[in-house]
Amino acid sequence: MQYQEERQNLAAALRWAAKYDLHEGIDNHFSVEVGEDRYLINPWEVHWSEVKASDVLVIDSKGNVLEGEHTIEATAFYIHLAMHRMNPHAKVILHTHMPYITALASTEGGRLEMVSQNAIRFHNRISYDDEYNGLGDDDDEGARMASKLGNNTTMVMANHGVICVGPTVGAAFDDLYFLEKAAKIQVIAESTGRPLKQIPEDVVESTAQAIREIHTDYSGSHWKVLCRMLAKESPEYLQ
Repeated sequence: MQYQEERQNLAAALRWAAKYDLHEGIDNHFSVEVGEDRYLINPWEVHWSEVKASDVLVIDSKGNVLEGEHTIEATAFYIHLAMHRMNPHAKVILHTHMPYITALASTEGGRLEMVSQNAIRFHNRISYDDEYNGLGDDDDEGARMASKLGNNTTMVMANHGVICVGPTVGAAFDDLYFLEKAAKIQVIAESTGRPLKQIPEDVVESTAQAIREIHTDYSGSHWKVLCRMLAKESPEYLQ
């Protein structure tokens, strides 16, 4: 089976997304660019908590399923392939409607505020798409969404959800995980009705720089631990 290691990584990311409640059952989509005109993407009919490496589909840029027994969900084709094509740094694309960041995206002018250490990870690395036009199920809407990401690695989509991208599954998943943590902290803090405690801009800048310096090594180590834990608990995901 082609691309076995990346299939396993994608299956692991889907299973951990289910464990952390970052998923919607069989909906939402994760993809990996694995070669010229070749992409891995999760199947539509399989629950994320049960995905195995062999369930992962291989598709081309026209959305044809080249390997796999399941089908691709329509919006996955339009959103992911446009973003892979238009954003070369997006080798891995993770799209979810996870609850806390989607709650922020569903408020007027919703922004992730730099008021926690987890949020500072995303300082100057986050884009916002403030226009919601429905499911994103055509070429034009997919291209419009892709144009909003720019050089950033995270995009919050108004009334919709989030996209995290990166060079590896581990790096993108690390952002997905900590973005939801940061959003949860903010939602809980705002629910108290008290003003958010602001962090001085120079401290935000210096902390963000320090996090960037360790981020690659940290995300890689975090991902190795998650894969080891999953292999121990659910070794069938590797099949």
